[in-house]
Amino acid sequence: MIEVNGLAHVILTVSQWEKAHAFYAGLLPFLGMRKVYDGNNFLYHVGGRTAIGIQRCAEELRGEAFNQNRVGLHHLCLRARTREDVDKVAEQVRALGGRIDRGPLEGDWAPGYYYFVFEDPDGIRLEVNYIPGKGLLAADPPLSPSRDPNWNQNVEPPKF
Repeated sequence: MIEVNGLAHVILTVSQWEKAHAFYAGLLPFLGMRKVYDGNNFLYHVGGRTAIGIQRCAEELRGEAFNQNRVGLHHLCLRARTREDVDKVAEQVRALGGRIDRGPLEGDWAPGYYYFVFEDPDGIRLEVNYIPGKGLLAADPPLSPSRDPNWNQNVEPPKF
């Protein structure tokens, strides 16, 4: 067994390149991320022990919109250091024209969970949250991150 050291990077493919580029070029530096590449088809920022990149989609897929219930990414969540930081990011998203789906508000996924969910110009869903202390790992056994009534942490995971 190893312990991973964070999330290295996420690359999001966008269909509205110009709008997405402007949105992420305004959001990612606000999150303390430094631009390391900005080209005709790719934008990449690094910071907070991760990186986020956006890339232009294939020409034949332009006009497609994100659907969080299709196979693949549901949403991307970034962790803030304080509740106030969550509020500040929500204001920046509003200023950039991002659509806020809900929040900032408290959730019951972990003690002290505070978050907001928003969409980029292609409808890709993102979240920024703050969780004090150890979050789901504060209890032993860990708290459930799901509202699934059939969740049973003692079930053996499937073998692939």
